[in-house]
Amino acid sequence: MSAVWRSVTGAAVGAALGWAYYRFVGCRTGACPLTSNPWTSMIWWGLIGALLAAPR
Repeated sequence: MSAVWRSVTGAAVGAALGWAYYRFVGCRTGACPLTSNPWTSMIWWGLIGALLAAPR
């Protein structure tokens, strides 16, 4: 698998985990900057997933 596909797959898995974290853990008050919005949570977790999946 090429390096690009590994990063894309890692980003997709990370975004899915970010959405799951928002949905099941989240922030009830809306004061949490990373988990109060599903898009923000998915972007951050997607970036983390892409970085972790990238070949070293």
